[in-house]
Amino acid sequence: MTQQHDHEHGHGHQQHHFDQAFWDERYGSTAAVWSGNPNPQLVREVADLPTGRALDVGAGEGADAVWLAQQGWDVVGLDVSPVALEKAASHAAAVGAEVAARIEWRQGDLLGWEPGDERFDLVTAHFMHLPADLRRQVFPRLAQAVAPGGRLLVVGHHPADHETVRKDFDEHFFYTGDDLLAELDLDGWDVETNTAPEREMLGADGAPVTIRDTVLRVRRP
Repeated sequence: MTQQHDHEHGHGHQQHHFDQAFWDERYGSTAAVWSGNPNPQLVREVADLPTGRALDVGAGEGADAVWLAQQGWDVVGLDVSPVALEKAASHAAAVGAEVAARIEWRQGDLLGWEPGDERFDLVTAHFMHLPADLRRQVFPRLAQAVAPGGRLLVVGHHPADHETVRKDFDEHFFYTGDDLLAELDLDGWDVETNTAPEREMLGADGAPVTIRDTVLRVRRP
């Protein structure tokens, strides 16, 4: 199936791409930045899991959080942009009151975010494109937020795409599952998925292109 868009956060390499002003401007510049569909790797990796409490990191316009709520998850959708979260809340309300009631939208800058005492049965982050130094700061906090027996799901761009369809992206935005495992302190965790599946999406010229996603799903003991 060809996806028109995937939910990509942090295009480019300049630091301002990670702040609220950039994302507020981007989300406010058009009716919809993304397709409104959940990320396909989320559906693939989570559809058969038992439901519980989920944290959707970089929730954007809310497609992933809404899909999770439709499956029966209680969801916290976290994003730096209040403009995006307003769109996400509208999306959830349009789907239905029962779905909207399962989602709590929170504004927060991931670069300074700390999980505190909160724990989730699923923490999911898709296409959070951070330079390696920032990734090593942020992703361990995501792992910290996973409850015992819960799962962390990270999806990103595989390095193979840097030489083909994403040549304009900073090289540090690409990583493998093994790269993430080397950066995270996951002693005793079970690696349930560490793959790089191919899929098709529409490129900038409207023609289908084949890309690869890095998919890492780990379970906390």
